[in-house]
This record gives sequence, structure tokens and C-alpha cells, in this order.
Amino acid sequence: MKARPTRPQPRPASSKFAKIDLSAVKTFPIAERESKVHREQLAQPHQPGSSFASFMGSLPHVLKAAELQELVDHILHARQRSRPVIVMMGAHVIKCGLAPIIIDLMRHQVITCVALNGAGAIHDVEMAYWGQTSEEVAEGLQDGSFGMAKETGELLNGAAKEAAATDDMGLGEALGRRIVVDDPPHRQSSILASGYELNVPVTVHVAIGTDIVHQHPSADGAAIGETSFRDFRLFAHHVSGIGDGGVVLNLGSTVILPEVFLKALTVARNLGLPAYDFVTANFDIIQHYRPRVNVVERPTQPHGKGYLFTGHHEIMIPLLAAAIKEKLANR
Repeated sequence: MKARPTRPQPRPASSKFAKIDLSAVKTFPIAERESKVHREQLAQPHQPGSSFASFMGSLPHVLKAAELQELVDHILHARQRSRPVIVMMGAHVIKCGLAPIIIDLMRHQVITCVALNGAGAIHDVEMAYWGQTSEEVAEGLQDGSFGMAKETGELLNGAAKEAAATDDMGLGEALGRRIVVDDPPHRQSSILASGYELNVPVTVHVAIGTDIVHQHPSADGAAIGETSFRDFRLFAHHVSGIGDGGVVLNLGSTVILPEVFLKALTVARNLGLPAYDFVTANFDIIQHYRPRVNVVERPTQPHGKGYLFTGHHEIMIPLLAAAIKEKLANR
């Protein structure tokens, strides 16, 4: 029986590609390295029953948690130095039930000016008079009933006409005055009425054709345009004073108010007013181009600082307000 021939063992294949030699790489002690995160910045577990201040102090001192604390300090510092704190708001903030939070900061003299878009004014008015707002758009669109609530159109359009007949009253002031005079059941939940009572300007910036009241037979484009234009001039006046430490917060407006702010700031600087070196912040569920660029980035160059916070309004805005009030009480 013949023995089977043995197969030659394959020789190890060698790569034809050269590799770098790491043996000469230089290292250094970690103590000599700049590190971005340190032990004292770590979060601490929440203790049941502890204070809100304790909760805020337990957050990690990194990234957005640290930036939120910085923003709170900027806001309090602005008010200590009598600098403006301007809040621009999209309508969703009111629909999220946050008007009482904004009003409370107005009462505590934290917010010095509020700017709304047209939809924000509509939701504010409806909540003040009827304690309800927002409708099912898709359903009403089918038969053309969307936005056609008679009382809403007559009230807002009527206030615009009355204000246009005066020499200088803007749309926000006119609506606030109307609510205070009528004294509807839920007046205390109105930002517009609170602004009128507290002497905190609330401006309304309307784009014709974007709001449900523009569909109504009571709509007067000249009156709406005139009174909203007066509010632009009022808003620009307050923006002109934000230099050297003022704060501008944009809460959920993705187009109209970032654009209005950019133009108001341009006017202030064009007139030679020192509207530089201030702080801005944008709060929204999703970060959009205009708030990021026209509120946070461009206006704060070359001096100043801008912040971006992403999250649901119904969580982020009460969190910010509570942090402000907590530090305000301890100063």
C-alpha cells in the first residue's frame, strides 16, 4: 500500500502594501493633556423631596445643561443692569398652555417686551374670551369652515379698525386694551391683556393672508397693515436698546419673528444706535434655518453670544422659567 504524498505547507503570504511603523510614536502623560470633561462636572442623582434648585445643581455641567445655566445668568444679569429681555413667540407656545409662564415672568419684571405673530394673538384672544382655542384644520378644510369662527374674526378685525383710527396705537396694545375693557372670563390667561395692565409692550407682527381672521368679511387690510406696522416700529425701538448685555429669546417662531428681528436690528444700527454685544437664544422642537441664522448667529457677530436649545416647549420653557425664578429669589 503506497503512502499518500504529503502536501507542501503554504508559505505565509506577505502583503505588498507598506504599513507605518508605530514603534517611534511619541506619547505623553494624561496629566499634561487638556480634557473637556472633569469629575466635578458629572451629574448627581436626584434626591426625592429635594428643591428645584438642588435639581438644577444636580445636572451635569456640560453641553446644553451648562449652557442653560449660562443663559439664566445672562437674563438675570441683563435685568440687574436694566437691559431689555425680549421674548419673541410662535403661536404654538400658547397652544402648549404656556401663557401663564410668560405672564408670570412679565409680572416679575424679567420680560420687558413680547412679540407675537398673528396666530399667537388669535390663540391668546380665544383663550381669554372662551377658554379654548385651536381647531382640527384637516376636517374644517374639507367644507371650508376652517378658521371661520365669527366672534374671533369680528373681535380681532374690529380691534384693528379701532386702533387704526387712533394716531399711534399698535395692534398688540389695541387687543390688550380691548380684553381689559371687556373683562372676559379668562382674561388672566391673556398675554396681551397682561402686557396692557403691566405696561409691558406686546407687539403683533402680521403677514397678510396667513391668519384665519383675514378670511372674514370684517377684515380690513389697511387697518391690519397699519397697526402691525406701528408694532414693528415699537418693537424696533426696544430692539435698539439691547446692546451691552440685553437678551433676545425666540420661542418657536420659525419665519416671521426672526425676519422681523433682523430688520429691526438693521434699523437700529442704521440709525447709529449701539445695538451690539447682546445674547440671543432659540428654543424649538426642531432647529430651523432662519432662527439659527437670523437670531442666533448673524446678530451676535462679532461680539455677543447665541444659544440653541432643542426640545418640546411644554418642557423646556417651564424649565427655563423655573430656573430664572429660583435664582431670582436667591439674589
